[in-house]
Amino acid sequence: MHYYRYSNAEVSCWYKYLLFSYNIVFWVTGVAFLAAGLWAWSEKGVLSDLTKVTGLHGLDPVVLVLVVGIVMFTLGFAGCVGALRENICLLKFFCGTIVFIFLLELAVAVMAFLFQDWVRDRVKEFFENNIKSYRDDIDLQNIIDSLQRINHCCGAQGPEDWDFNIYFDCKSESKSREKCGVPFSCCIPDPAQKVVNTQCGYDIRKKSRSQWDDQIFVKGCIHALEAWLPRNIYIVAGVFIAISLLQIFGIFLARTLISDIEAVKASNAF
Repeated sequence: MHYYRYSNAEVSCWYKYLLFSYNIVFWVTGVAFLAAGLWAWSEKGVLSDLTKVTGLHGLDPVVLVLVVGIVMFTLGFAGCVGALRENICLLKFFCGTIVFIFLLELAVAVMAFLFQDWVRDRVKEFFENNIKSYRDDIDLQNIIDSLQRINHCCGAQGPEDWDFNIYFDCKSESKSREKCGVPFSCCIPDPAQKVVNTQCGYDIRKKSRSQWDDQIFVKGCIHALEAWLPRNIYIVAGVFIAISLLQIFGIFLARTLISDIEAVKASNAF
């Protein structure tokens, strides 16, 4: 009587193919990220010269795209094959990895809340390192320009941070035309201009600081992001909750399918 419940044990097709469909999305998204990352690298010539990756001191956004793509591709593949073949090892790998990622996200969120000063210092350091590499990578340049333009900010703490870049550094002996200036994304846009003036930031920091306010954003991007977060806390929380629920749903499907498979094996053993 103790093992009677296993006599009709079977793997639920509902959970099996729901998990398969769930992971197909992971797998296809991973393939898309990988394809986009490899295409971007080929356009920049990195695939023919991998030393270009280590030569960039800041963040190459393509690396992040490739890492996300590899993780999603691997998880999607393990989940799809594990579900179709009813392979407990692959399902446990998928489930364990999702749990690890979920706990890592939770830990990062808690640490960011508890150690705000430390996080602010790391963000400042990260932003300054990327300012140094602003002209070294077109993708990094576009991200910084978008960040400054959208948030109406300039530099990490302010426009003076562009001294970290050799092309904009006022104290540098460089003959760069951009010396003592800022990128065009720091400029206050003129509604009357239909074409972006990419030279609007030239020589601006040679002028007195009182003249900056009329031409460029003087607020640092770290302060802008700190001001943005409270205004959009519900959006950030909603995105975090949505991602967490998707992960929990995947964990639930995987654990349920694993339990069904183990029940069938136990039933066959008796």
